[in-house]
Amino acid sequence: LATHAARNNPALATFIDECKRGSVMEADMATMEKKGMDTKLFVTHPLSGEKIPVWVGNYVLMGYGEGAVMAVPAHDERDFHFAKQYGLQIKPVIASSEWHWLEVRAITGPTGAPALQDNKTGQMIEWSEWKEEFAHWGVCVNSGSGAYWKLNGESYQSAVENIADSLKAKGLGDKQVQWRLRDWGVSRQRYWGCPIPIIHCAQCGAVPVPDKDLPVVLPEDCVPDGSGNPLHKRADFVNCQCPKCGKAAQRETDTLDTFVDSSWYYARFASTFSNAAMVDAETDYWMPVDQYIGGIEHAILHLLYSRFWSKVMRDMKLVSHGEPFKRLLTQGMVLNEIFSRKLDTGRIQYFNPADVELKQDAKGNRVGALLKRDGQPVESGGIGTMSKSKNNGIDPQALIEKYGADTARLFTMFAAPPEMTLEWSDEAVAGAHRFLKRVWELGNKPEYRAPEFDTGQKRKTFIDKFDWSSLAPEQRKRRGEIHALLEQANRDFTKVQFNTVIAACMKMVNTLHQASGPGDGNRHGELAVFFETVDMLTRLLAPIVPHICHALWRRVGIGNTEAVIDATWPHPDSVALVRDVIEMVVQVNGKLRARVSVPAVAAEQQVRDMALADESVQRHVAGKVVKKVIVVPGKLVNIVL
Repeated sequence: LATHAARNNPALATFIDECKRGSVMEADMATMEKKGMDTKLFVTHPLSGEKIPVWVGNYVLMGYGEGAVMAVPAHDERDFHFAKQYGLQIKPVIASSEWHWLEVRAITGPTGAPALQDNKTGQMIEWSEWKEEFAHWGVCVNSGSGAYWKLNGESYQSAVENIADSLKAKGLGDKQVQWRLRDWGVSRQRYWGCPIPIIHCAQCGAVPVPDKDLPVVLPEDCVPDGSGNPLHKRADFVNCQCPKCGKAAQRETDTLDTFVDSSWYYARFASTFSNAAMVDAETDYWMPVDQYIGGIEHAILHLLYSRFWSKVMRDMKLVSHGEPFKRLLTQGMVLNEIFSRKLDTGRIQYFNPADVELKQDAKGNRVGALLKRDGQPVESGGIGTMSKSKNNGIDPQALIEKYGADTARLFTMFAAPPEMTLEWSDEAVAGAHRFLKRVWELGNKPEYRAPEFDTGQKRKTFIDKFDWSSLAPEQRKRRGEIHALLEQANRDFTKVQFNTVIAACMKMVNTLHQASGPGDGNRHGELAVFFETVDMLTRLLAPIVPHICHALWRRVGIGNTEAVIDATWPHPDSVALVRDVIEMVVQVNGKLRARVSVPAVAAEQQVRDMALADESVQRHVAGKVVKKVIVVPGKLVNIVL
């Protein structure tokens, strides 16, 4: 179309040549000045019959669709600016559902630009400047002519389907998925990286380095001095012979993007590192990776590149898998407060939170912050992602020296679910350390030094022979609670919810610390529950705080002869999970009014009677007719008045 229009239009032909010389990268096209020329041609809208002018624009991608696009200035930012620049009509055809308009019509605003008016409030939204909400999905408006009328009031998604059906019925087209793949520029102008195995020959052009000469090895004695890639100055590396014609040639000095290296290294790790090939049969045995963990930038970039690279290797018959990873966990960022001071030069200087002292009033309210070294005020910029530029990171070495590595691990895993952002808190770090001290105290109880239980084998023999049915009622209840916590923790481990795993461990520790005496004179029952729980707790915590658990395991493990990392994983005893009494919620007309404990084997009628007899429930049903009592076994009773 453009070439046809330019045949008798030299100015248009010149403009088209200018467009051909411009960048076709989307990143560049997004920021370049939008230029265009009217071809004086028109096309006919296939559904409405409307005559639409054809323009040549410098920001239309030839590789997108057919290279000719329908501009919708009211709902595309690039089209909007183009239309504003050349005075083209901006016709709204979508009303955002967020505006909650009952009826929408196009009118001319005070500035002469189209506007939308809410017939209920009379408020006008002018289109003189681009607003992000113009691109939101909503309902169709201004589609009211001919066969097109049926789109008014329809949702955007529904309209797309209807238009596709209408075009198909007319034999004019059908739906098709278009993939908008972008080029990946993998070359980098730097010294240290993977060399690109290409030789440049004046006669043969770009020639790949023969397989027998791979890999290309970089010289290791280059000294970067800031004047550019030092490889350019190494004649012994650059000068070579063309593999095709044998004439003098030059080696490529660009190196590969590091993402190229990291997009397939996992496959190499799974091989025996033979020198015969990139990967071998062992790669097929070990791949794909079971669990991928990375930040949000990995989910967008590295994961995309890795999947691309895996499919390339699959197509080349190097590997048999098409996807490199079975499961992805995108971890959250760590946040901390940002402190700064504006200098006389206007520059902002940032200070590490460890160098700042917080000032409080008599009531404990924060009233300011001072830099420790000069006592002068600094400003708080609120909470933000830890970064070098904001100087709000925490030195892990200082934390490890003060509390130990296990405390650092416990805090980061307990403060938030792995996929959520984590706000740093010195108080919470100290709290994590206190919990580990309580765990250590459990493993250093006098019982472990008693002659009859001073070895793991003695404790194992004791546990194996113990009759759990002999536990006192309170001991049986406590053991059931602990095994229920173990069941929950195991379930949460599979969901990668480490924070709730730690919460379950904390409840176990609290339960043991709150245990008072041997219970009904049954000292052996109390010891059996205690030994079993500490043993399970140590194994459960080992992946999270390995150092303290390794040391504890040698002291408290039942029958242990190996390191805790080699111990079997703990699983709950199904007998312990059977409860004699369960607590049920009682609601009156859907509102919580009481909690009642009922026998686990109680019939439904017995549960109803116990719920209705509760004192708190009686206050809300007295003198009223009970219409219905709904019992959800093991959970709740809802009394409907």
